[in-house]
Amino acid sequence: MGTSILLLAACVTTPPPAKKVNPITRLPPQNQPVPKPGARPAFGTREFNVIRDAAPGAPVDVRDVPDAEPIEEPLSAYGNRNPYTVLGETYALLPTTKGFRQDGGASWYGTKFHGLKTSSGEKYDMYKMTAAHRNLPLPTYVRVTNKANGLSVIVKVNDRGPFHSERIIDLSYAAAAKLNMLKTGTAQV
Repeated sequence: MGTSILLLAACVTTPPPAKKVNPITRLPPQNQPVPKPGARPAFGTREFNVIRDAAPGAPVDVRDVPDAEPIEEPLSAYGNRNPYTVLGETYALLPTTKGFRQDGGASWYGTKFHGLKTSSGEKYDMYKMTAAHRNLPLPTYVRVTNKANGLSVIVKVNDRGPFHSERIIDLSYAAAAKLNMLKTGTAQV
C-alpha cells in the first residue's frame, strides 16, 4: 500500500493564483538551533523542549520553501498502529484515502516540537511542509487550502494529532506561514 494524495479544501476548484504572503521578512538563520530541553515531560515517551509552543524567535521568510513533493513511498513502520489511544481517546486509521476530503479547523506547531521525532519516526522540522492528522495513514500527502484567503499548500502528513476535537490538522510553522495563519493560530481549511 503506497502513499496517498488527497485534498483538504472547501471545494473542488482550481485554486486562485498564489497570493503574495508577506507578513514574514527575515531569512532563517543557518543551522537553526533546537530549543533547549524544558522542565516538563509530556505524555507518552516524548519529552517536550519547551512548555508552550511558539514561532521562532525571529520571523522567518518561508516564501521559498517548496511544497512537499508527493512521492510513492511505503507506509511508515511507525505511527500506523490501528487503533491507537491518546489521552484516553481511541482513534482509528482510515483504511484508504481514496476520495477523502475533510473540512474543519487547522492549527500549527513550532518550537515546542522542533527537532523531536514525529509519530512516523522522522524529526519534526518546523521549516518544512509537514502536518499531523489523527486518522490518515503515515505518510500521506494532502493539499490544504485556507478558506479565508484561498491560499493553498501541499504538506506531508508524518505525525499524529491534533488531539483537540475542534481541529482536524496541525501544520508546521512553514505551512501555516504560507497559508497566512500564524497570527490567528488557527484557520478553517
